This record gives sequence, C-alpha cells and structure tokens, in this order.
Amino acid sequence: MKIYDISMTINKDMQVYKNIEAKKPTVSYTSDYTKGNYFETKIFLDTHTGTHFDAPLHMVEGGATIESQDLYNCITKCKVFDLSSLKEQITAEDIKDLDIKENDFVIFKTQNSYEDEFNSNFVFIEKTAAKYLKDKKIKGIGVDALSVERSQPEHESHIALLGGEWTTVLEGLRLKDIKAGEYTLIALPLKLQGIEGSPTRAVLVDNI
Repeated sequence: MKIYDISMTINKDMQVYKNIEAKKPTVSYTSDYTKGNYFETKIFLDTHTGTHFDAPLHMVEGGATIESQDLYNCITKCKVFDLSSLKEQITAEDIKDLDIKENDFVIFKTQNSYEDEFNSNFVFIEKTAAKYLKDKKIKGIGVDALSVERSQPEHESHIALLGGEWTTVLEGLRLKDIKAGEYTLIALPLKLQGIEGSPTRAVLVDNI
C-alpha cells in the first residue's frame, strides 16, 4: 500500500484564489513556552483556501451545508485522468471518450498541478463539461485548481455540479506526482455546521 498526499500545505505564503490577501491564512500564538508550560495556536482560515470541499450553499441560495456531505463520497474509489495537455479549459468534447461512468469519482490532473503561484489563467471545468459530468451522474469531482471554474459570470459549472442532486466538489488538489489510474480517495471535511465549505486533508491510496 502506498499513500500519496495530494493536499496543499497551509502556510501564510501559500497561493490563494486571485491572490486575495484576505484569503491567506493568519497564525497567532495564544500561548508559548515563554508565557507558560504549553504551546497553543490560533489559525484564521478562509474555508476555500487550500485543498477544500464546496457545499451547495457556496453557489446555490438556500443550498445544503458541509455537515450534510455524504461521507461515502469522501472515502471512495476514484479515477485520475491526466489532462495536462490542455491549455485553457476542459470541455465536454475533451472528456467524452474517457472511461467515466455513473457513480464514479473523477479527478482531473492538469497543468495547474505544476504551478506554485496562483495563475489567473488556470485550467478550469467549462460549463459543457460540468453539465456532461452531471448528466453522467458521477458522485464527485476533484480538480487541481482552487476553483472548478473561472471567467463564467453566472457560475454555470459550480451550479451544474452543486445544484439539484449534489455532486461532491473537491478543489485545490496537488497532483504533480500522481499518475493516471484508479486509487482510493480519502478526504474528509471538517464537521462545520451551517458552513458552505471546508478545508480537508486529501490522500490517494494505491492497492487497497
């Protein structure tokens, strides 16, 4: 058995969406060994910073929140597809011949995994691909960008995936060293009540 960590490392200098400073984690020490006999830290973290899940409320008014996430979609067999040849976006045409079936959890590896800094032109899931995946009735999708979409003012990709019967959306994966193939995904959101997303530690496991 081999475990691959596909999570972003949380730190104050990490890449964040659109380089928005407010999305960067801040760390303060509420106690250290100069003040007492224990060490304790406070972290302020946007729920969409780093590797994270989206819940429907993120883009759907009145949508479900993250404590409703189906955990069977978080510990599951998955398929990693290497789409690193694509330059701008993933369309339905790009994925129509892939082995994607109902109830699959699919993960797309792109050029994003080779970027250490935020790239405003990151490869994204274009709305036709999002609709195609929804129509396929996949259980979940993982991407190596901090968002499944960009430059779509109506957020069609998010809404296609998170609307109606909820497709699990996992963003901010690091897949540089991952080969295409089948794995077991283990990625659990925090049990946060009434919140539209959650940071996660995500791993792929080979041979279980």
